[in-house]
Amino acid sequence: MIEIPELAFGGLAAGTVSALALGSGLWRSRRERARLRQEMTGLRHQAEQSARAGAEEAERIRQAFTAELEHLATRRMPAEASRTAHPHVPVPGPVGPEGAATEPVLAALRTAVLQERKRVDAAARAGMRGTTREIQASLYRLQDILHGLQQRYDEPELAQDLYSLDHENEQSLRRAQVAAVVCGAWVGLAREESHLVDAVTGGQARLSGYRRVKLHNHLDPGTALVSHAVEPVAIIAAELLDNALRHSSPDTSVVVNLEHVHNGVAVTVDDAGVGMAPDERAAAQRVVAGTDPIMFSDLGDPPRMGLAAIGQLTRQFDLSVDLSTPSPYGGVRAVLLVDKHLLSHIDPALRPAAASTSPSTRTGEVPRPEPLAEHAEPAGHAEPAERAERAEHAEHTHAPAQPASGPDRPAPGHDRPVSDSDRPVPVDDQPTPGPDQPAPAVDDLPRRRRRQVSPDQAAMIRPSAAETAAAPARSPEETAAALGALQSATAAARDAARSEGTAPR
Repeated sequence: MIEIPELAFGGLAAGTVSALALGSGLWRSRRERARLRQEMTGLRHQAEQSARAGAEEAERIRQAFTAELEHLATRRMPAEASRTAHPHVPVPGPVGPEGAATEPVLAALRTAVLQERKRVDAAARAGMRGTTREIQASLYRLQDILHGLQQRYDEPELAQDLYSLDHENEQSLRRAQVAAVVCGAWVGLAREESHLVDAVTGGQARLSGYRRVKLHNHLDPGTALVSHAVEPVAIIAAELLDNALRHSSPDTSVVVNLEHVHNGVAVTVDDAGVGMAPDERAAAQRVVAGTDPIMFSDLGDPPRMGLAAIGQLTRQFDLSVDLSTPSPYGGVRAVLLVDKHLLSHIDPALRPAAASTSPSTRTGEVPRPEPLAEHAEPAGHAEPAERAERAEHAEHTHAPAQPASGPDRPAPGHDRPVSDSDRPVPVDDQPTPGPDQPAPAVDDLPRRRRRQVSPDQAAMIRPSAAETAAAPARSPEETAAALGALQSATAAARDAARSEGTAPR
């Protein structure tokens, strides 16, 4: 039997152990709660710091994106819009890495501005094309009226004024035609096959300073252009000569050489003007090449249409113009290359070139030398003063009066047939080898030999001293009056032939 004290002691020991265990558990739980409370406080603090950092980062991003948008709107987009018209304008880059997202905006802006420029340019071209068409029609009518007046009146002073007005009208017609070509219009003429030298001379005749142009024709006789290339070549030659005359001193000459090359014919224009800087020459070469489309708004104010018209024609008619080489005279050298497929041949005996054009150096005839002071001039040729007056009158009558346009006008220089009396008579002839004589070698230079004439022939072709002294030199007024009388007689003969039912020759 257990004693009560022992039982009490055992219960007390068990209670003590239980109390100790319970106290230890309470202590551990309290320490765990304290640790958890500390961790929660740390996590709350970290969350607050993270939220604060996130808000600061968001604010920084917002400010950066706002600055990027402002930079895009105020700097980059205007520069990109200007760059479509002026490729040399630089476009600023983005401020920060956030600007990479604005690149699609610039691409869309570039496309929209280019399309709008094309639309505006097309509208401007259409309006200008319609205006130039009306101006050309009016100038054509004025040209016909002037030609009718030239045939009607014989007064020398009036004839000179009419020729001057005709030349001024020709220049206005050229400017209207160039503007129409730049605007995309057709050249407006359908010519027949024509000598290439006639086309170049026709372009020269449309300029105010045509007397300064010195043309040297080294082509084979009969070298011609196909019908659809005559007017484009005349327009290009006129514009190249116009640039050369405008940018060179009035007391200098513009030298034009026509010569055969491997792929066709080259028309070289050299001036002694101010020239161009390398970047200007490169820009001009890009324009005349015709490879890139030319915006009407890129031509300046006022528009400079000469080179732009050349670029349009080179692209449409497969021609080539080169401005990359400076002239040996200090100015600009322009070379127009006409390919073989645009060339043709005309029999020079059946259809000679115009009398006012430069004779070819390949005709086989030795040029007639100028008479020396101690030798008398052959009959049939005017005295030096009279010959100078005739040459001056020919410049006034033939060169400016070349028709520049009109659907039913002949090619330049073919307004009238050339008779044998219009051709110069050579004094010295080179004999042609006979069947028993060997042909000269290719490398041998031609030798000039004096033609043998009988005394009777010499008396016929050489005037006497009395006749020379008695024949007064014609004045320009008398020469103009004789030309007017010839024109009136020709018109009367044609009217009579029409009334009789015969075709005029």
